[in-house]
Amino acid sequence: MNSPERNLTHEQFISTAIDAINTEKAALALLTEQIDDRFAQACDIILACQGRVVVTGMGKSGLIGRKIAATFASTGTPAFFMHPGEAGHGDLGMLVKGDVLLAISNSGESDEIKMLLPVVKRLNIPLISISRDKRGMLPHAADIILTLGKSQEACPLNLAPTSSTTATLALGDALAVALVHARNFTSEDFALSHPAGALGRQLLTRVEDLMHTKSEDLPLINQQAPLQEALFIMSAGRLGMTVVTDDKSKVVGIFTDGDLRRGLEKGIDLQTPMRELMVSNPRRINKSMRASDALSVMNENAISQLLIVDDEQRLEAIITVHDLLQAGVK
Repeated sequence: MNSPERNLTHEQFISTAIDAINTEKAALALLTEQIDDRFAQACDIILACQGRVVVTGMGKSGLIGRKIAATFASTGTPAFFMHPGEAGHGDLGMLVKGDVLLAISNSGESDEIKMLLPVVKRLNIPLISISRDKRGMLPHAADIILTLGKSQEACPLNLAPTSSTTATLALGDALAVALVHARNFTSEDFALSHPAGALGRQLLTRVEDLMHTKSEDLPLINQQAPLQEALFIMSAGRLGMTVVTDDKSKVVGIFTDGDLRRGLEKGIDLQTPMRELMVSNPRRINKSMRASDALSVMNENAISQLLIVDDEQRLEAIITVHDLLQAGVK
């Protein structure tokens, strides 16, 4: 029978929250004492794995297992979660030779995992267990036994998995981080598995993916041409600028809307040649540069466009700040 509700004061709510967090901090401190050569051996086994790391666990352990598998998969260790209950009804076919099984059970006595062990043994699949201590069916069957330590749950009844699940998640993260270091996993590698997010756009998008190329009738004008002609080219190009070239079509300068406004304030004539109005030696970049790095160059130099030239210093493409922002590059 449920006990009647008891209202807490705001101070009591805050006090219980702090107590819960401190209890879980103690569980993490206890976990650090459990990290020894067994952890390093588990890393060796996963690094040597020719297949996938299959993570399994029941109940709250399963929820944590899903997160651990997702973290592995996004940081260079192919992994997925297998529900132990469903595994006994056909999903065990997901597990094949060459895989590694990471099984989680705080008590070490999960019946659902116990049913899987004969098949795991027959397939000669390395088994890494995560449990409170070395007692129990699962640790006894494991090749590597990772332990959390017997901590107090943050639940006041010491029943609901709280501190133990926090410690399990931290141990899974520790494995993933150690493997990131071992594999020399880079931010570019990370982006390949996150192409749809902002991070993926930042790390994967290159200037060549967004730039305006020669086929788009880039705004070009000879340095001897008058301002009047440049205005027509700028309007047609719709980039708010024109690139100035010499008689050999090599880039020598740039002229923008901003330069035009400043020139008009000084009373320039429409017949003034571009060589007298252009900004010489405009910034040039390589088309293989990250788009996010190109945006940084623009911000640092207070400019809104960059030129991409070939080996002969002829204009190959243009990229503007508008192109970058429109693509979601930050």
